[in-house]
Amino acid sequence: MADNRKYNRRVYFAYTVLLLLALMLSAPWWLLEMLRHGKYRAGLRERLGVVPDRLRRQAADETIWIHAVSVGEVLAVSRMVEELKARLPGWQVAVSTTTDTGQKLAREKFGERSVFYIPLDLTWAVTAYLRSLKPRVLVLAESEFWPNLLHEAHAMGVLVAVVNARVSDRSLPRYVRFRGLLRRVMQNVDVFLAQSEEDLRRLVEIGAPEERVQVGGNLKFEVKPPCKTPFVEAFSAALLRDGIRPVVVAGSTLEGEEAMLLACFQRVAEQYPAAVMVLAPRHPERFAAVASLLEASGLPGQWRSHWDGQAAIGGQVFLLDTIGELAGLYQFADVAFVGGSLVPRGGHNVLEAAQYGKAILVGRHTENFRDIISIFQRAQALRVVTPESLTATVLELLGDDAERRRLGERARDVMRTQQGATERTVEALVALLPAEIAAERRA
Repeated sequence: MADNRKYNRRVYFAYTVLLLLALMLSAPWWLLEMLRHGKYRAGLRERLGVVPDRLRRQAADETIWIHAVSVGEVLAVSRMVEELKARLPGWQVAVSTTTDTGQKLAREKFGERSVFYIPLDLTWAVTAYLRSLKPRVLVLAESEFWPNLLHEAHAMGVLVAVVNARVSDRSLPRYVRFRGLLRRVMQNVDVFLAQSEEDLRRLVEIGAPEERVQVGGNLKFEVKPPCKTPFVEAFSAALLRDGIRPVVVAGSTLEGEEAMLLACFQRVAEQYPAAVMVLAPRHPERFAAVASLLEASGLPGQWRSHWDGQAAIGGQVFLLDTIGELAGLYQFADVAFVGGSLVPRGGHNVLEAAQYGKAILVGRHTENFRDIISIFQRAQALRVVTPESLTATVLELLGDDAERRRLGERARDVMRTQQGATERTVEALVALLPAEIAAERRA
């Protein structure tokens, strides 16, 4: 046992040294990103292990720390956070994120006082937060297997859960390569709640103890529709006022896709002069580049950040150069294209469009959402397009109201049949607590 502890210390020490070395070698790139795009500058002190005063001031006797990397994970855990607060009154639920966009959304949803940037996975940084928050439970969303964070949490007696757990096609070979280290890291997790049976199998394959893994379902199927905002109401009013139809929403697009979508909309506008395309690039740092593409296309365009709610938008491309507003615009779509899928980047979440019962298009590259896309394909609830078939498919659906409605209805049916993940996840988390608390909360 003593030899095993010494070996563990050497492994984690070596990991920390390698991580520090990697950070030092990559420091010029990080600095360049900060200067060029302002990325990673926000929350830098928090990332380095400085616990913000707002967290210290409201430290509760009982705390759950939930980590959600970015926007998608924040949305996925939103209902879970609500249910935990209802089941555990008086407990603090603190939420960390990695990205700036995730941080912004988390603060809007959960309040600024309990939201922070996750520290780098350096021993002194993670222990600073563990000692300050004193969480009873640490909950990580999807596939955040940070060795030092998990090791230190376990050493301090914190219960650890990985919820909505998944292993993507892209990540699996890398995880298998480091299975020896991962197996040691995953011993620190008390329960894994996999999205699907396939994810359960993959988690066990890369080192998760089989007896600690169960299928919880996919939390993303239970995302609530966003609240109406003044912008959404103004957009809805503009569509009615100016008789704008059809509406094509192209969401979460990546480099290489916008040019194809703009070419598609040129054909759409020829047949439907009052049409509008909402074009929403995935990454804020690309807004200007996409605007340049739009200008070069010759199509009229309107930036969301410059729109006053009164200017006409019919026959134009509406460039959504803001964060957090795309989900609310899917409700107006006649056809919704979900990006990251015409180029080999693994695709993005189709559920924001599906919850409104919209006709959904994706490209062939949807590996990041393998299980979700498979469910929709089996139900014939979306169409898969190629760069060559994109325009023809959009025009076909715009000209066939009945088929659009059928696609949308099947998508909404899929959403209904996949409910229950939040309830199962909350039950599993409450069951982790000491028996007297779990029994009291089930009563």
